[in-house]
Amino acid sequence: MAVPVVEPERYSQQLKAKRDAITHRFAHLDPPSLEVFASPPSHFRQRCEFRLWHEGDDLFYAMFDVDPEDPSNKKIVRLDQYPVASRRINELMPQLIEALRDDPVLRYKLFQVDFLTTLTGEALVSLIYHRTLDDAWEHKARELQARLNVMIIGRARKQRRVLERDHVWERLTLDDDREFVYQQVENSFTQPNAQVNRKMLTWARDVTRGSQQGDLVELYCGNGNFTVALAENFRRVLATEISRTAVASAQINLDANHIDNAVVARMSAEEFAQALANQKINEASAEKSDEKKGRRVSAMALEEYAFTTVLVDPPRAGLDEHSCEQLRDYSRIVYISCNPVTLLTNLEQLKDTHAIMRFALFDQFPWTDHCECGVLLERRS
Repeated sequence: MAVPVVEPERYSQQLKAKRDAITHRFAHLDPPSLEVFASPPSHFRQRCEFRLWHEGDDLFYAMFDVDPEDPSNKKIVRLDQYPVASRRINELMPQLIEALRDDPVLRYKLFQVDFLTTLTGEALVSLIYHRTLDDAWEHKARELQARLNVMIIGRARKQRRVLERDHVWERLTLDDDREFVYQQVENSFTQPNAQVNRKMLTWARDVTRGSQQGDLVELYCGNGNFTVALAENFRRVLATEISRTAVASAQINLDANHIDNAVVARMSAEEFAQALANQKINEASAEKSDEKKGRRVSAMALEEYAFTTVLVDPPRAGLDEHSCEQLRDYSRIVYISCNPVTLLTNLEQLKDTHAIMRFALFDQFPWTDHCECGVLLERRS
């Protein structure tokens, strides 16, 4: 993947190209007019990962420009600043290099630096090594942490030293003036473009208003990004996620926002669909892990829900045919997609039973070809 070239004066041009491409790709489904949500043209990523390159006494951040015709051909690109990254990251980049360059303890076999920041300026820096981290490293890292006013985590093979905490707290004020707070854990997925995430959450709240008499089921809920923002639009919410770390963080985020009508269950979308179809999980011959699944399903008390809406935010592969087929059971579908190709495949599968009522493009990743879309579908009468 090429290192993005940021040219703010060209931003409207690149956004128009994305809008035109999405409009053309989905035209045969006859969707409503595309709603387009722009990103800041620069300094929009709140998290970034860099290789740390050692050349003699010199030390610098690096990314790789990969030849699309020959992926094995990688060119090292030196980065002293990175206009894609948040202003806080750009502020820290030279300060960290300066501190590391002349410190043999912190520098030795350091090969990667990860930054995680927030709109309010919190910063967590992960230093990743090809060696064991000892008490001497921790002493130096604590000095660096105080000097830069950041939180530091040291990582190496089978080792993770958290000096203060392993997360930041992001505060997002939406366009309807509602504010939500999110714990975002180091080395876990979070939406990288916080300003566009604000717009995604505002849009999702808007398209699900008037649903208080029904319940929402959310698949692939992550750390509760949508769960937290949408809970007040529904009577009850049941969210599912397979990652143990994400489930724990989602629960913390529900508590932090004083939400008491949502539950997060640790299970895959496929397991939930199986449970909803009342297929027996805890059979006599089941393994112990399946018995645990059976107990989790019972604890969810699915019979108490009246699901009217489903929200899916799947990975780039989209939904498989069977999972997509099960969406037909819901009156309303909110589909968040990071891959227009698989989104189109899924929408074509649903077009005979559901109509597209709202269609949005969220420019999460300016200066790349990636497009994030939001679709509201409602069952045809």
